Formats: sequence, structure tokens, C-alpha cells
Amino acid sequence: MVKKSVLQQQRAAYQPKLPAALWSSVQAVKGAPTQSVADQEKIKELFPNTYGLPELTFEKAAEAAAQGKAFNAGVILSGGQAPGGHNVISGLFDGLKALNPDNRLYGFLMGPGGLVDHNYVELTADIIDEYRNTGGFDIIGSGRTKLEKPEQFEKGLEIVNELGISALVIIGGDDSNTNAAVLAEYYKAKGAPVQVIGCPKTIDGDLKNEQIETSFGFDTATKVYSEVIGNIERDCNSAKKYWHFIKLMGRSASHIALECALQTQPNYCIISEEVEAKNLTLNQVVDDIAQVVAKRAEAGNNFGIVLIPEGLIEFIPAIKALIAELNDILAHHPEFPTLAPAAQREFVLANLKPENAEAFASLPEGVARQLTLDRDPHGNVQVSLIETEKLLSEMVGKRLAQLKAEGKYAGKFSPLHHFFGYEGRCAAPSNFDADYCYALGFNAAQLINCGATGYMSSVRNLTKPSSEWVCGGIPITMMMNIEHRHGEDKPVIRKALVELDGSPFKAFAAAREEWALNTCYTYPGPIQYFGPAEVCDQTSRTLFYEQTSK
Repeated sequence: MVKKSVLQQQRAAYQPKLPAALWSSVQAVKGAPTQSVADQEKIKELFPNTYGLPELTFEKAAEAAAQGKAFNAGVILSGGQAPGGHNVISGLFDGLKALNPDNRLYGFLMGPGGLVDHNYVELTADIIDEYRNTGGFDIIGSGRTKLEKPEQFEKGLEIVNELGISALVIIGGDDSNTNAAVLAEYYKAKGAPVQVIGCPKTIDGDLKNEQIETSFGFDTATKVYSEVIGNIERDCNSAKKYWHFIKLMGRSASHIALECALQTQPNYCIISEEVEAKNLTLNQVVDDIAQVVAKRAEAGNNFGIVLIPEGLIEFIPAIKALIAELNDILAHHPEFPTLAPAAQREFVLANLKPENAEAFASLPEGVARQLTLDRDPHGNVQVSLIETEKLLSEMVGKRLAQLKAEGKYAGKFSPLHHFFGYEGRCAAPSNFDADYCYALGFNAAQLINCGATGYMSSVRNLTKPSSEWVCGGIPITMMMNIEHRHGEDKPVIRKALVELDGSPFKAFAAAREEWALNTCYTYPGPIQYFGPAEVCDQTSRTLFYEQTSK
């Protein structure tokens, strides 16, 4: 029998705060027709039945609505875990029951594959109550099966029809919600009476826009990472003899690294988007870090903290071009993994453009090999497997040795390495994420009730008290553009990168020189669930700066 901790027992009793718009009967107010963020004609051609839909905003209805006919819904957790997923499902369950106590919810097991393979469980109150306000996705598990083929859609339709399900809620990141849009379009074109609703999940923070102010899980994960970074900073400032190179999750954007920097004030933080914008080489990044190490050493400070986003390697222009060509080559040569390592290297060098072959040959052999192997199910390089923190510290050490030989550095450099990733993905959600996720799920039930399909659940105005949050839905196609992936042009939700002219980055840039030379560490401490609102309910620094600048 699983024993619950005292905190688990106390958190089970926590009742997430619900936006006033969802307190009673609601009505959906339609906005103007929408269009995609780019490539409008191509996206419209690919989604003729779900393109151009209006934004929806929920408002309190003038009079209570009569109880509607009971219906069944299904829910899928897709992709990597993020704190708060259980509360999305709890909010969805409660929202369905509020509409009609006879409504039923089915959870498909281990991600989208559960829909295709007909693996499911009915989620009852007894099950739901065990998972309220807890971290993880273990209520039904998650997976990375891509829903993109008609035969998958048809297999899903079989079980949906068998269970009498009229709506599917897919909880996932940008790729998963792109799949949700494709599924919604397929069922709409076919005339199948199945709605598809998405919910924005990713700790990376790269699924956001004007309507999706933040993806769930980002708040909790960055607070967990920042606590541990703060602990290391305190240790670093106590021992005064180590440089800690800390890699943080964030393959496609540096939101996590930036948020953790704003919370902890390290000596150095790399923002991948800035590296790309300035067209920096790996050597230039290394030189900059080495200069900070040398300047701190002049003041007798042979210690410090460096934060590194895991996707850095893909943002260095020369290596980004190399990876893009590698993706195209390997997509058309499925036999590549069967070749011997030496033959693989020869094959790659023989097929790359000269400038990319030169970049490939200049990399340490281990890093070069990692760029050619171990793709994730979406075909992306698994950059978390590339030990960028060790690569950088090794190169910084060599550069410092050169400076020492030139008489420009007399300090000591002792690096230590860390990678914080899985530690934050299943943490017990912060009060913010617990509330936000519950609202996203409850809101999704209302989207189903008003007949929406191809929409993403949207809860906005998030720096205000939860009673003032604005609820509704936005068409998923509104967030899409066309990108070249694995040799083909595909419709995808545009990833939100760190904006170098945005308020969060500007706040960081204004302070980083002082943080580099002085020891300005901030120690956030652990997430607080009980106590004053200013301690327990604070939003991320990123969201704070973004919203206060409007």
C-alpha cells in the first residue's frame, strides 16, 4: 500500500480557486474570425473545416441554463510530464459533472497510443480524488505516439464510437496540440460527431502567445530548479572554490534558463536566442564565460554559477545549419543507424555541404556522433543527451590555460556539472499551477458543452486574482505556421522563443553585468503551499514582467 506523506494528505484537501466566469452557467461570446500567424493560404488549404474560427470568451449567462443531455468524453496526456496535469483532469471531471452528473470521463492509457490501441479506464470520483493537486501523469500515464495517420484516426474512432465518446481532450505541448488540430480537422471533414479540444502543457514555456499567457507546469518546474540552483549558490558562496555549470531543460527555447536567472541571479546565463541573433560561435561563447571567470578571479572570487539551456547547441548558427541538413539527410536514409560508427561518420561527411562538413568535423567526436543518433519520436535531436555543460567547462578550462600562459589569468578553475530536468517535471504543482490547471480543465468542459472543436482551452489575465481570470478558447489553427521538418513542409504550432526586446530579457540584461562581477545570489527556497498569498501564490518572474509591461 502506498503511504501518503503529510504534505500529500494536506494538499488533497486544497480546493483550487476557480475564475468567476466559470462559477455558474456560462455563455460563449464569439469574437472576430481568426487567421494563422503565418502562411495563411497554406494553413487554410490544409484545415478547410477548422480554419478561420472565432475566438471564444466565456461570460456569466443571464439566466441558468437547463441541464443538457449527458455525454461521454475522453482525455489523453501526451508528451513529457508537467506539474499540474492531474489538476487539468480533475477540473475537466468536475466541469463535466457540473454540466450533468451523468457525464462520464474515460482516460486513454499511456498517451495517444492508448486511443489507437484501445487501452482505457473510466475515471471515477474515487480515482480522481486520489490525484487532486499532485504532480506527475501517473493517473493514466503519458506517451509520445504521434497522431498523424488516417489509420490511427480510424482506430481511434472505433473505440470512441464503442464508448459513446463525443469529445476528446488532448493535454500536451505544441506538437501534441498540432496533432489535436489535425485530428479535429479529420473528424470534422468526415462528419464524425467527435470534438477535439487541446490544453497547453510544457515546462519549457514555448507554447504561449497573447491568448495562451503561459503553459502549465512552467511555474512549478522553474521554482523547483530555482530552489536547487539557490542551494548550489549558497554552497558555492560557502566553499568559494567551484564553478558550477548547470544545464537546464529547454530544447527549443531558453525560457526556463531566463526564469531561473531572474529568480536566482547567477554569474552567467546563456540565452540561446541571443547567441543566434548575434551570430555567435561556440568559441565566442566560451571566451565570454572565460572573461567573467578571469575578472572574478582578479577580485579573489574563484567560484561562480553558469546556467545553460539544453538547446544551446541548436542555436549556434553554424551548428543549427548542420543539424538542419543532417535531419534532411537522415530522414531519407533509414539504413543509417545500421552502419558501423566509422562508416556513419564517413557517410555524413561525404553527404554534407562543405561548410557543414567542416563544422561537423570540428566537433568532439562524441558530440558529433550524438547529433546523428538518438532522435525522439518527432525526429528531433535529443539535445538533453549532449553534455553541453561538460563541453563548455572543458573549453573554458582550455581558454583559461591560454590566458594563464599569456599572464592574463592567475586564478584557480575547478568546474562541477549538473543537469536539472526530470527533477522538476513531476513536482507537486505550485498553488498557481494547481489553480491554473484546474481552470484549464473546467474550461475545457465548457468548450465541449458549447460544441467547439479544434480549439485550445485558454485562461488569461493570470497575474490578477484568479477570480478575475478570463476564460474561453482559441482556434489551434490560429497559432500555426508552416515549417520544414524532416524533409517536408508541415503545419505546426509556432514555438514561442525568448524575445530579446521583451521585458523579461530586458530585466535580465540590465542586471547581468553586476551579477557577473559581484556575488548577488538570491535563494528562493522551496515552493510554499500554505501561508500569505505573496509567498504562496506568486507567479513566475517571466509572467510578472510580461504582464506589467502591457
